[in-house]
Amino acid sequence: MTQTRRIHVLNPRLANQIAAGEVVERPSSVVKELIENAIDAGSRRIEVELEAGGARLIKIRDDGSGIAEEDLPLALSRHATSKIESLEDLEGVASLGFRGEALASISSVSRLELISNIDDDPTAGWRVVAEGRQMEPRVTPAPHPRGTSVAVRDLFFNTPARRKFLRTEKTEFGHVEEAFRRLALSRYDIGWTLRHNQKTVHQLRPAMDAPAGERRISALLGSKFLDNALHLDIEASGLRLWGWVGLPTHSRAQADQQYFFVNGRVVRDRLVAHAIRQAYRDVLFHGRHPAFVLYLELDPTVVDVNVHPTKHEVRFRDGRLVHDFLFSSLHRALAEVRPNETSRAGAEMQPGSETSEPGDDGPATPGAAVTEQQTSDPARWQQQPMALYPGRDGSGKGGESRPGADRIREFMAGYRALHPDHEEALLTPQPPSPGGAEAAVAWQERRVDEAPVATLPPASTQVMPEEDPTQAPPLGYAIAQLHGVYILSQTARGLVVVDMHAAHERIVYEGMKQQVHGIASGQGHLEAQPLLVPVSLAASPGEVETAERCRDAFSRLGVELDVAGPETLLVRQVPLLLAQADAESLIRDMLADLECYGHSDRIEAHINELLATMACHGSVRANRRLTLAEMNALLRDMERTERSGQCNHGRPTWTEMSMQELDKLFLRGQ
Repeated sequence: MTQTRRIHVLNPRLANQIAAGEVVERPSSVVKELIENAIDAGSRRIEVELEAGGARLIKIRDDGSGIAEEDLPLALSRHATSKIESLEDLEGVASLGFRGEALASISSVSRLELISNIDDDPTAGWRVVAEGRQMEPRVTPAPHPRGTSVAVRDLFFNTPARRKFLRTEKTEFGHVEEAFRRLALSRYDIGWTLRHNQKTVHQLRPAMDAPAGERRISALLGSKFLDNALHLDIEASGLRLWGWVGLPTHSRAQADQQYFFVNGRVVRDRLVAHAIRQAYRDVLFHGRHPAFVLYLELDPTVVDVNVHPTKHEVRFRDGRLVHDFLFSSLHRALAEVRPNETSRAGAEMQPGSETSEPGDDGPATPGAAVTEQQTSDPARWQQQPMALYPGRDGSGKGGESRPGADRIREFMAGYRALHPDHEEALLTPQPPSPGGAEAAVAWQERRVDEAPVATLPPASTQVMPEEDPTQAPPLGYAIAQLHGVYILSQTARGLVVVDMHAAHERIVYEGMKQQVHGIASGQGHLEAQPLLVPVSLAASPGEVETAERCRDAFSRLGVELDVAGPETLLVRQVPLLLAQADAESLIRDMLADLECYGHSDRIEAHINELLATMACHGSVRANRRLTLAEMNALLRDMERTERSGQCNHGRPTWTEMSMQELDKLFLRGQ
């Protein structure tokens, strides 16, 4: 027979140990909590010292405002804080810490000693420790300069089960170093020191200007990050986003260089992650992760930081606004990258010469970092647009007959309605409607020989000006074709090598997206296909409400969605290109996105996948011999085309070797 237990109050140590299960996971958690307290104290110098990865000793020393003697007993008490007093303070909290749990929780699973001084007299310090089951604080005098030192010894000494979960010293120190890196990136005005086993690992001076800030990023992430990153600073609707985003080809095998800060707080937010992932979706190589250091600033009253005990998650009052702002800002920044003559720092650009990091298998990086305002001048190098043409010799008149060209025109004619004045520059074959993307692949493979190929302006306008080669366009002028695969181009800096199929694939793809739908700019509607038999969906009341609220958005995407009952939806039409897709799965995914993020681009994604497949099979193929005129027109189109630094699959389209690199290969000047 089960005995009924009486309700009782937990003793303070046990209550704090339970709370420590949420706050104190490993040494890095302790470091994070203590450093956040040091930052909130107005410190300008923070030193972190570790032994045995933090399991034996964690010591944090700062030069902040310190804690008064009479407040020291409360410092180790649960739910004691100086940072909030009312609900209004909590709703607009700007400090990193505010729960008042960290010190009490840490002291319950370790031997903690806190020494602080609020005076400039170094002999006026005081020490506090918590002892016994009731964790009674004991305060004694202790010399200490202005500021606070917290020493945490023998973490989890009294909770052996928790201690068993600690990993090796190297692993635990790696987690601490990552926490240190994130916090050091959050505040450039603070000087930082990290020591492990009496060895200095990081020593960072305060960074009070942009060059010093970039030196800090290089010290923490490696110089290659900044060499292959775009700087942006964008403000809209009360939001400001600034920082650095890595170029798509400077991707990582793991998501280990992703730092996002909201009002100076390190966060890992699902909405933020989704917006960034969507911005990179069309340009990132499969299985790779983008690198970025981004800072979002907004009114503290419109973001709730009191969501999780570790304060890693936040909740935005208007999540859709934040999501759309992040996505549009990053999507446009990545789209506007063009081959440029100078790098971020004004040195010679070396695209493709940098890899992601030593030991990382990331592809080479084409492109130069730019700010939002710094873009190349495509008008300076304006040439006639490259045309896809059913002639094989590039003349537009002679060459082998193209029996598939008329059929290709017929398939694409319906999609030129949105852009009636568009040139016949993108007559890329479209598969019959049944079968979706897989059918498109098979259909295109059977007709590779019928796909359009490039024909370009006369060579007279594409010669390299011998008298002044420094006036060459960013990608220079073609001088040869290598094995029918690569274009070799001479620039003012050296040699550019272009994968002609990958480059042409991106050009065709971007043109097809503009031709088939103007969704990105909010113009027009997609061609729709009414369903012979409407698809009935069993939906939750929330999904029905979302469908009614977003009816116009569905309509613009070519979807007609009706409410047939309190828990029933009817799909009456879908975009023509997705007529054979799984309508139920597509609509459910869209409703889930709209409920979670306030936005869905599932239809664009499905259509773009199909267009990418078509563009791949409709672009110039390997072993296709191009004239110099055709090669040069391809280079000019690359300079004008968005995201031309990588193909539809995220592979780099070009790389460059400077004269210095070539000279080094042949020991010239050695």
